[in-house]
Parts: sequence; structure tokens; C-alpha cells
Amino acid sequence: MDKISELKQLAKRIRISALKMVHHAKGSHLGGALSMADILAVLYGGVMRVDPANPEDPERDRFILSKGHTCSTLYAVLAEKGYFKKEALESYCVDGAPLPGHITKSELPGIELSTGSLGHGLPVACGMALALKRRGSRGRVFVILGDGECDEGSNWEAFLFAQQHALDNLVVIVDKNEIQSLGTTKEVMNLDPLDKKLETFNWGVKTVDGNDIPALVEAFSLLPISAGRPSAFVAKTVKGKGASFMENQLLWHYKTPTKDELARAIAEIEGAAR
Repeated sequence: MDKISELKQLAKRIRISALKMVHHAKGSHLGGALSMADILAVLYGGVMRVDPANPEDPERDRFILSKGHTCSTLYAVLAEKGYFKKEALESYCVDGAPLPGHITKSELPGIELSTGSLGHGLPVACGMALALKRRGSRGRVFVILGDGECDEGSNWEAFLFAQQHALDNLVVIVDKNEIQSLGTTKEVMNLDPLDKKLETFNWGVKTVDGNDIPALVEAFSLLPISAGRPSAFVAKTVKGKGASFMENQLLWHYKTPTKDELARAIAEIEGAAR
């Protein structure tokens, strides 16, 4: 199996695990979890310099999921890559277990930061990137932001901070699925043109199809996008990607799939060509 095919299969497994976790936990936030599954597959499938056998390697790349409510797919990819046993996914959202419904740093390896209150991940990532740069480390920091999360002013302070300190070891991916908690991003707080705004903040910026694995592989091969600058990918995605009845539907920011909906979604993902 070639590398692209491997990544596509990994993305399918991530989506299926997330669906099962949310169904069994009677949880939510599937739409935004499914939209970023391809990005996670590509990052953990070869872009990031990480080693599950040595998760605290000081020279490792760091990953922060700032939109922490969509953590089911991150837990899934960590289990797929061997950070912990897949059986641990059964404890998702179980009271007192190490996999809460918002990403939480626990005794399980591979999780760099607890998030959930939006707008916190990127400021912390800036501090990490600055510390790595000052000590001469080759480590990079990758962050996924939600497009709705970009309404938070703390992100824009961090965008300014990152360019001021020339953090070319910082990589932001905005999951631009264009739906947030109460409506479309255009209805709630229109940030377009997001790419142009980030360019004026002196970042290297590239727009990419965030559900197209070959396009993501090519895009991430260009790091940093612009020498001496932090990198931002505006990843255009589909909320609920993979299950046709969930795609672009605000309802799936909240809804738990029934047993029949779970079976239908899994069948669609397993049968998909890409």
C-alpha cells in the first residue's frame, strides 16, 4: 500500500473510532471532530517528528488541539499510533477516566495541553515555540484552531506575538469548516478573507483543502511556508466530513448518533473511495 493510501485508511479508522466513542458516551461535537480527521492523519502519519515510544523526547514536535471539544479524533489517532492501547478509548467521557470530553493532559502520553476554553491553545503554543527556539531545539509546535474559535481576541494577540518573535517553528492550521456553535461563521462573525488577514500579520499563509490528503501532504512538505515567519494553513473542510447526513449540518455540533445513525455513518466511511 502506498503512503497516500495508508493515510486515507488511517483517516477512516480515526473517524470510525470517533463515531463509536461519541455514540457510546452519548457525547457530542462530532461535526468538528470529523472535519479535521484528514489533517490529523497527515500530521501524525509522517509530518510531525514524534515517537510514541519516546513521547517526552525534548526534541519532539508538539501538537496542541486548541478546539479541545473535538478531541475524539485526537484520542483516536493517538491510539492508532500506539501512544496508548485502543481499549482506553472505551473510557471516553467516563467520569474519572483519563479521556474526558475536552482534551485533557493526563497520565496517558501524547497530550501536550488541556484545552477547551477557546483561545488558549495558540498563546501557549507561542510560548512553547519561543522556548524551543531560544534553546536551539529543532522541535516545532503545531496547533489546530477552529474557525469559530478565531473570534477570540487572544488568538490575534498571539498572531502578533508570533510574527514579532519570528517563530518559524510554529505551524497553525485553521479548521475552516464554516460552522460554529450557533450558526455559520459568516452569520456569527465573518472573518473572511482570513488568509489575507493573516498575511497582513506577517505570517506565511497557504490555503488548502483540509479534506484532501494528497493536497495536505504536499502543503505540509513546504514548511516553513516563508523563511523566518510562522506558518498558517487555512484548511477548508466540511463539518461532519465522511457521513453524508452529518455534512454541513449545525445539528451535529451537538447531536449524539443513534445506533442506526452510527451504523449508517460507519458504512459510508468504510465504503468511501477516498
